Amino acid sequence: MPVDAEARVARSAILNGDVRIGAGSCVLDGAVLSDHGAPVIIGRETIVMEGAVLRGTPHHPVVIGDHVIVGAKAYLTGCTIGSRTFVATNASVFTGAVVEDDAEVRIGAIVHLRTRILSGTTVPIGWVAVGDPATILPPDRHDEIWAAMEPLDFPGFVFGVPRGSVDEPMVEITRRYARTLRGRLAG
Repeated sequence: MPVDAEARVARSAILNGDVRIGAGSCVLDGAVLSDHGAPVIIGRETIVMEGAVLRGTPHHPVVIGDHVIVGAKAYLTGCTIGSRTFVATNASVFTGAVVEDDAEVRIGAIVHLRTRILSGTTVPIGWVAVGDPATILPPDRHDEIWAAMEPLDFPGFVFGVPRGSVDEPMVEITRRYARTLRGRLAG
C-alpha cells in the first residue's frame, strides 16, 4: 500500500507517481512528493511540512527514515535522510546526498550533491555542506565551497553531461532534461 492507512495527507498536497508513506506520517498542505524517475519513500511518524518538495530523480530515490521533520518549503531531490533527523524550513538537500541519523540541516542550509552528513552533525543556519564526509562552510566562503564542489561534477552527475565535455553545456543539459521530463509527463 503506497500510503499507510494510519498516515494522513492533506487534500492540497500532491503525490505524483511512486510515493510511499509510512504509518503515522503526515504530509501537510501544499507539499509536493513526486516520482520523476525514482520513488519517494517516507518512513513512520515523519512529518512533511507545508510547501516542501520531495522529488525522486532517475537513479536516485528520496528515502526518508522514521521520526523525521521536513520543514516548510524545504527542497529534497534524490537524497537519503536518516531517522530522527530535522531538515528545517527552506533547507535544500541535493541529488546523491546522505544525511545520516540524528542530524540537523537548519534553516536555509544547503547539502550539496554527493555529500554525506555524518550522524549527529548539524549544518548551521544558512551554511553549505559539501563532500563525503561533508566540509561545512559559511556562505561567504564561496571560493572554498566551489573548490570542494567542482570535482563532484554537478552537470555530469545529475544530467549526464560531464563538465567541459561539450561546447554549450546548458544547451545539451536542457535538451536531455526536457526530453526526460516530456517522457514522464506524457505517461
